[in-house]
Amino acid sequence: MQIVLLDADPILGSARARGGELPPVSLTGLEALGELSVHQHTRPDEVVLRLRGAAVALTNKVVLDRAVLEALPDLRLISVLATGVNVVDLDCARTAGVTVCNVPGYSTASTAQHAIALLLELSNQAGRHGADVAAGGWERASAFSYYLAPLEELDGKTLGVVGYGAIGRRVAQIAQALGMQVIVHTRTPQAAAGVRFVDKETLLRESDAITLHVPLAADTFHYLDGAAFSAMKPSAFVVNCSRGPVIDEAALLTALESGTIRAAALDVLESEPPRPEHPLLRLPNCLVTPHNAWATTAARQRLLEITSENVRAFARGRPQNVVG
Repeated sequence: MQIVLLDADPILGSARARGGELPPVSLTGLEALGELSVHQHTRPDEVVLRLRGAAVALTNKVVLDRAVLEALPDLRLISVLATGVNVVDLDCARTAGVTVCNVPGYSTASTAQHAIALLLELSNQAGRHGADVAAGGWERASAFSYYLAPLEELDGKTLGVVGYGAIGRRVAQIAQALGMQVIVHTRTPQAAAGVRFVDKETLLRESDAITLHVPLAADTFHYLDGAAFSAMKPSAFVVNCSRGPVIDEAALLTALESGTIRAAALDVLESEPPRPEHPLLRLPNCLVTPHNAWATTAARQRLLEITSENVRAFARGRPQNVVG
């Protein structure tokens, strides 16, 4: 069985890794299933050529649209190296008899951890102070301690969680351990200890910080827009580890520059990677990380192991994690 991995970077290891060291994750599971071809990146004009004759395509961000699928009569399985499958034309795949699988839940712990890390950075600004110490700030200080901006204690504050899937639930649990009150806005409220389910207006009005954990859909596109920011506390923080377009970036820029809200931390943007002149990257009250909330070593290895199981189950005639 011929298996082609179209975009291994950054799943196997980032090209930006310090020293270019070998990635600490293994492809052993996939290598045992057939003839595996691995490509770090694949341009749109290379997709058909690389998949020609292959039975299995593994893709993270490389688009497999109708034109591609119709040119690949030997293709039988697409296993997306992610939870979202918007890179595949599911209708065309179904018509062509191509099974499409995904990998649910592999990064729940990692993404929740990153969301809380961003919230803590906005509150304690450990990274900012560490950088200032490294630049000689403490050596030049006149006292034994200093701070560059007010530091916030999260205990007793209210965290608004948008979306209450696996990641949203994990974030809520960690926030409660920090002493925060948790309110949630979701399509499907459910019983949960210590969590209060509210409408969007209440969440915006009461939250000291809001964290987003929803898929991108018609009703979540620009969930936080100008009107939403205006309804929030001027001291509020916003954290986004879901999808970039869940926030209207132009409205966020205005809100941050005007003081409508205090600060934001984003792991995702509407367009990735951003253009060099992206204005949010230059704001002192906006922290941006490079869409790596999912990318702990444990999560990446789990992603590859579940993908191997997807391929193995398909080969045995019992496909799993099927979508579409």
